[in-house]
Amino acid sequence: MGKFVLSEAKKGFKFNLIAGNGEPIATSQIYASAATAKKGIASVIANAPIAAVEDQTAAKFKKEANPKFEIYQDKKGEFRFRLKAKNGQIIATGEGYTKLASCKNGVESVRKNAKGAKIEVK
Repeated sequence: MGKFVLSEAKKGFKFNLIAGNGEPIATSQIYASAATAKKGIASVIANAPIAAVEDQTAAKFKKEANPKFEIYQDKKGEFRFRLKAKNGQIIATGEGYTKLASCKNGVESVRKNAKGAKIEVK
């Protein structure tokens, strides 16, 4: 089971979702307060299990409704994902992966580890 680690950042608060093996699998934007960051965590917990996957690297990919994971390729050619809430706001992003399959595994890891994850405050 994963955990969310909530920590202070330079201009507010952020969280990381950490997998059961101790590896970070998703991170948040910077929030103004710990309370709003906790709302972001709640949104990940609620949306990740039900989010569709929109693979934007595929030719003629199907546009999905929010909530959704968007898989895309960045300027360096790495595969990344972002989780969007029902309102379209990005609530978590993943690291860069060299292989599409690894990125898709990252999405599944977020789904699995967010559910029932505890919050640890640093």
